[in-house]
Amino acid sequence: MSVQAPLGADVADLRQQVHDAARRARVAARVLATLSSDTKNRALNTAADHVLMSTRQILEANEHDLDSARAAGTPEAMLDRLALSPNRIEGIADGLRQVSRLPDPLGEVLQGRTLPNGLQLRQQRVPLGVVGIVYEGRPNVTVDAFGLTLKSGNAVLLRGSSSAADSNAALVNALRAALATELLEVDAVQLLPSADRASVTHLIQARGLVDVVIPRGGAGLIDAVVRDATVPTIETGVGNCHVYVHSSADLDVAERILLNAKTRRPSVCNAAESVLVDAAIADRAVPRLTKALRDAGVTVHDNPSDEELRAEFLSMDIALAVVDGVDAAIAHVNEYGTGHTEAIVATDLAAAQRFTERVDAAAVMVNASTAFTDGEQFGFGAEIGISTQKLHARGPMGLPELTSSKWIVWGSPDTGHTRPA
Repeated sequence: MSVQAPLGADVADLRQQVHDAARRARVAARVLATLSSDTKNRALNTAADHVLMSTRQILEANEHDLDSARAAGTPEAMLDRLALSPNRIEGIADGLRQVSRLPDPLGEVLQGRTLPNGLQLRQQRVPLGVVGIVYEGRPNVTVDAFGLTLKSGNAVLLRGSSSAADSNAALVNALRAALATELLEVDAVQLLPSADRASVTHLIQARGLVDVVIPRGGAGLIDAVVRDATVPTIETGVGNCHVYVHSSADLDVAERILLNAKTRRPSVCNAAESVLVDAAIADRAVPRLTKALRDAGVTVHDNPSDEELRAEFLSMDIALAVVDGVDAAIAHVNEYGTGHTEAIVATDLAAAQRFTERVDAAAVMVNASTAFTDGEQFGFGAEIGISTQKLHARGPMGLPELTSSKWIVWGSPDTGHTRPA
């Protein structure tokens, strides 16, 4: 087994330590960029096998993390994010196998043409290089990030939270062991120390060593990374998601969608945090939806403050507001939303179309739960995150979003091409 040595054990200079890891990752990334699809797919399936073979060690490590989190008074929603089980580990391994079955994005020709002078142009997908992931809780992100970066030819530097340190270490050890089994670069995946927050700063400011950083977590983490990074950053995740119940909505349908969006997993970024009810049906809809939510254990903030309207609760809480028609709903969402996922429940197709066209979000649902904004649900396999920005990637990020492109220009081997003065 190729176990990663604890990076912080005997190293005084944390900055040097992180940068050395990035240098090793750059070496690994150059090799990964040249691997065949078959080689990468075989490695992903071997990694899935190693994760399953390491179930006992992973669960023991996770239980230690959970014990520490409970002792620290961690909220139940955060404990759910942190917790692993045999079923969740099986799901993590299956995610790797799903990624192995996805088309390899590398080498895909995005566009190409021959110029009048005979030059042949081709734009094709290439890896980003070294990808840094900064994330909280959720040990599954460790494996999802590895699977997607490996398949897309990138090396990954993982900076998880201290609350999941033992779980992440056990998972990374299994992944590196799989790479060693396949005689591949084990430094394709490295876990950075999480005890000192300075390791985040050193990662996100390693310009020239790290090609892109992706933060996954709460608003505080994402804002800090975006604010302080000198490495290009893809902003992900904060989700103040709304369900708007239009005046034409079937209330049976609205209730099912709202309960699923709020209660399925309240601690995730695609959970509904606000419900908007059209004033035209408020006298019927508000009492019914409020009762359904409260019966399901949800605290309904039915006279919400501005702070509550902007909140990503990540708990069994929801803000409820009444709006005067579809345009008011659109204005509310665009004011208070975070550009993640917004939903409308309506039988009026014109109203639904207006909502989809004018709401500013990465994903807009019509008569469907916000819970569907997810890479696996979209058919991408595992996801690296859900981008809420507008450059390079937006929405669930799968394999294509972990690539860049290069232009390849072919001139004549007989005469060559020179540009006129």
